[in-house]
Amino acid sequence: MSKLEHIALLTSGGDAPGMNAAIRAVVRTAHFHGIRTTGVLDGYDGLVKKNFLPLGARDVRNIVQRGGTILRSARSEAFMKPEGRAQAAANLLEAGIDALIVIGGGGSQSGAHTLASEQDVRIMGIASTIDNDLGGSDRTIGFDTACNTALEAIDRLRDTASSYGRIFFVEVMGRDTGFIAVHTGIAAGAEYVLVPERKENVDELTKALLDRSSDKSSSIVVVAEGDQEGGAFKLAEQVKKSCPQFDIRVSVLGHLQRGGNPTMADRLLASRLGAAAVEGLMENKHHCVVGIVKGEITYTPHAEAIVQRKVIEPDLFRLIQMLAV
Repeated sequence: MSKLEHIALLTSGGDAPGMNAAIRAVVRTAHFHGIRTTGVLDGYDGLVKKNFLPLGARDVRNIVQRGGTILRSARSEAFMKPEGRAQAAANLLEAGIDALIVIGGGGSQSGAHTLASEQDVRIMGIASTIDNDLGGSDRTIGFDTACNTALEAIDRLRDTASSYGRIFFVEVMGRDTGFIAVHTGIAAGAEYVLVPERKENVDELTKALLDRSSDKSSSIVVVAEGDQEGGAFKLAEQVKKSCPQFDIRVSVLGHLQRGGNPTMADRLLASRLGAAAVEGLMENKHHCVVGIVKGEITYTPHAEAIVQRKVIEPDLFRLIQMLAV
């Protein structure tokens, strides 16, 4: 294995608050150990097009608090093809880059896994997605901030719901998993939470809202966007049909959850994972995703991390039910 002298890094997929903190940690940890760093602009597309930018310790100043990603992200049709991935590997070789760090979620790490397998590129992934659905880390970069952003919005909606005696259906992100919905729903005191992992009956939801309507003037229903019943608007329409007396409103939080300054928890997580990614590569670890499990830094093979199905703790669903009385 050749000595690690030059690292490239990119951000891919959906942006997540804390990505910049991870970029900063990678660059400054590498600088501390005497390793050069190069940023790849526009994710895998920039890798194919050789859109490279040298990064030094001062180039990443004042970004730890910023949302989004200074390296940007983009879809890449070229990278989806074998010849595109071959070009990406050739560009890394030509630039004298010994290893690549990929900051992103499941799709991004799948791309990293394919590139490493086909082209024998040394790659380290950093678990970063607001959905918290990537294996290999108990929490992923951006999840805490997204939950806090959704929580602040729901707290504000609760004020107007209480003032007018309304039921608010609030849709949060989570196409394939309900981590944001469950965690935010509990913290916001929601009366009901619907997620893709559990088949919920609209009749059960309607009955629960009816049962509580006698002593509750307002209610909050949190819905993950990938819920099997079709999202907040469809659910609200079905409930309204059965209970026309309800004053129902729908609020879709959407991409608001991706933006904003990362929380302290996400800045700390991103800083730890960025540093661990570099030092893991120095220890000849690669073709894996760095994360934190039970408080400890771990390195999970890409093949395991991208297929691992993270499960929402069952006791959280019971907690929602108990606290919603």
